[in-house]
Amino acid sequence: MKLQLTSLIIICCTFACFAQNAQPIKKKLQAKRTAVSPKIDGLLNDAVWEGAPIATDFVENRPVPGRIESKEKRTEVKILYDDYAIYVAARMYDKRDSVVHELVSRDNIGNADFIGVVFDTFLDGVNGNGFYVTAAGVQFDAKYSLIGDEDSNWNAVWESEVNIDENGWTAEFKIPYSALRFSSKDLQNWGLNFVRKRTGANVQTFWNFVDPRVSGFINQEGVLEGLQGIKAPLRLSFSPYISTLVSHYPYNVPGVKNTQTTFNGGMDVKYGINKSFTLDMTLIPDFGQVQSDNRILNLTPFEVKFNENRQFFTEGTELFNKGDLFYSKRIGSIPSYVDLSDLKAGEKIVKNPQEAKIINATKISGRTAGGLGLGIFNAVTNSMYTEVEDAQGNKRSFRSQPLTNYNIFVLDQSLKNNSSVSVINTNVLRQGNAYDANVSAFLFNISNKDNKYFVSGAGKMSYVTQAPVTADRTGYSYNFSLGKKSGTVTYDYQQEFSDTRFDPSDMGFYTNNNFFDQKITAHYDTYKPHSWYNKWLNYSRISYSRRFKPGDYQNLSIEGGPYIEFKNFWSAELNFYYAATGNDFYEARNGQVYKTPSQFKYSVFINPNRAKAYNFGGNVQITRVNLFKGENYNFYFFQNLRVNDKLAFGLDLNYAPSYNAVNWVAAQGAQAIFSRYNRNTVENSMDAKYSFSNKMGINLRVRHYWSDRRNKEFFVLNSAGRLDAYTGPALQNVDRNYNVFNIDLVYQWVFAPGSELSVTYKDAAESNEMFYTARYGRNFDKVLSGPQNNSLSVKVLYYIDYLNLIKKKKHN
Repeated sequence: MKLQLTSLIIICCTFACFAQNAQPIKKKLQAKRTAVSPKIDGLLNDAVWEGAPIATDFVENRPVPGRIESKEKRTEVKILYDDYAIYVAARMYDKRDSVVHELVSRDNIGNADFIGVVFDTFLDGVNGNGFYVTAAGVQFDAKYSLIGDEDSNWNAVWESEVNIDENGWTAEFKIPYSALRFSSKDLQNWGLNFVRKRTGANVQTFWNFVDPRVSGFINQEGVLEGLQGIKAPLRLSFSPYISTLVSHYPYNVPGVKNTQTTFNGGMDVKYGINKSFTLDMTLIPDFGQVQSDNRILNLTPFEVKFNENRQFFTEGTELFNKGDLFYSKRIGSIPSYVDLSDLKAGEKIVKNPQEAKIINATKISGRTAGGLGLGIFNAVTNSMYTEVEDAQGNKRSFRSQPLTNYNIFVLDQSLKNNSSVSVINTNVLRQGNAYDANVSAFLFNISNKDNKYFVSGAGKMSYVTQAPVTADRTGYSYNFSLGKKSGTVTYDYQQEFSDTRFDPSDMGFYTNNNFFDQKITAHYDTYKPHSWYNKWLNYSRISYSRRFKPGDYQNLSIEGGPYIEFKNFWSAELNFYYAATGNDFYEARNGQVYKTPSQFKYSVFINPNRAKAYNFGGNVQITRVNLFKGENYNFYFFQNLRVNDKLAFGLDLNYAPSYNAVNWVAAQGAQAIFSRYNRNTVENSMDAKYSFSNKMGINLRVRHYWSDRRNKEFFVLNSAGRLDAYTGPALQNVDRNYNVFNIDLVYQWVFAPGSELSVTYKDAAESNEMFYTARYGRNFDKVLSGPQNNSLSVKVLYYIDYLNLIKKKKHN
């Protein structure tokens, strides 16, 4: 401990004494006020654009960082403003037939050139809003922060038009102040950058140079000077919706309908509380159009984490994601608390809902002119009831999850030099005598003046009320890291600790506690192109883990490898991973240790130039396990085909066979039974899209996943963590054969700004058997011929801006 403390002091002192380099000079653009707003048609022929300052001389970020764009391919951008909006006019010089313009749905770029503007309205170098449009006229907007990086789920309502001509293409934006948050100062300067992508040539340029060797994006912006007399308008909008859902599943059970119909209605509300803060609320939301989860056969002792696809829980949540304490699928989708203790002997579950109905959810977030961010989140889910049946056919229902209230409170203070400190609290309150949970955390992220060196960390405390069952419990955790984050050579040291009682899983995602982990990572990255490559990135990492109590060793691993982008924009990545023999305290499911064998893994990843109409790539991973000559393979292949700017297809194939794998299979009393087994996993998915226009399109996604477990030999885990031959009675129902099949077909039409009609068809089939069926074709046929859950939903959402209503009323 003395040696570790001394080393830590030396590192911190060294960090504090690093010399400060001069900051690069930021470009500046003078804001010009206009009395007449330009017509947003993409033609740039309005007289108001004459005399506006021009932002040009864009600088490459890739493939050759620092190179100034040529005169023939130059970019020229102008900005105007009035009392209502910011206006942008952009001319992108190019050959007409070099302009790439694939049609895709909103918030996607696809294979298209684009131009974008990014504002840092508080000039804090941390937070920003980006507005982009492709040469096909498709809008993309995003929010930027230190946490979450680019949040493409953030949406605003703004106008844009484009035009392709003999000199390249042009674009015009109108970004109303209602889409931004800014201070009330009479004279303001904003952070500003423009970004252009020439997709066919794989060239990306910025007005103010964004150096890939420097950590951060918003901190490398230029400055828009002299915005004067602008006032934030009343930001109030309503998005009422109505939806209907028809679903069919062949229950074929007396008293249970095979076909069910529901009709829903609700509303999303956005209200600008003041110039800096916004309230977002969803009342009785409907997420029937959300993409299906990629369900898998899980043989580990831990929960599987799924991606969040519900827009309300992904848009503008960067504040709430600080500290990794918020797993939004806990709300409604995957609750942590389900009580089946009322199930009596001889009863079987007839109906057990997996998702709780969300009654409402509310977000309040924003940031003051002084850089203080505030976030408040609240959601309420309804009770869930499980229906059971006894041997005589008598049915009854009981409450398996109570009415639940989820809350988050965040304070985040932005500091100089891309730094911040934060306080966050999450709590879950359940109705009745079910337990409640509370987690608090303090976080900091401090960088030096030239944004080269950093120190960051977090201290966390969880409190779970178990009364009246058991005593309450309090747990603690912390993480700490420091290092160099900018330059050709970067490195960091990380340390993470959790005691035996820390538990944030009621609102967050968490697998286990009781650990003391350390990790050292180093990168050597060169972005200067060579005769045969554009960039060469290298990393290496060593990780070491012990338990906090009683302090015994868990695992040690070493990994690393290079990533190379070639001149033809193909790329290759090589990785190696070595894990030494270790102690696994979770696999046995009963607290026993399992002595894990050492293993090597080798991986090769190949990625194509995705600008090509047809492109393909994939990876190969090979793992050798030092027990029973275990072998694991993973072969992944993908291909994409763009037939034209409207029609495109994608196909992903993944095959992962395992031979002589070993892990837990069953419990027999106090004994943990392990097995040696073979396993096949095959995942195929196909996607297709057809775009009628930049506001209307159809997207299709089809996925089939099959995985099995074929046990070959059984063992008993002994007290030393080793495997002894199993000599007990034959084990029954321990093989596995899992299939899941999904179709998601979505038609979407943005018929007015912020308003859309969506029609979604879903087909889902799942089988989970305790015996295996050989061959992929047989499994595919079986899941298709089995019972299917088919649903068709129609949803209409209409965006209403309160200011537009007032204007129309005055006009009438």
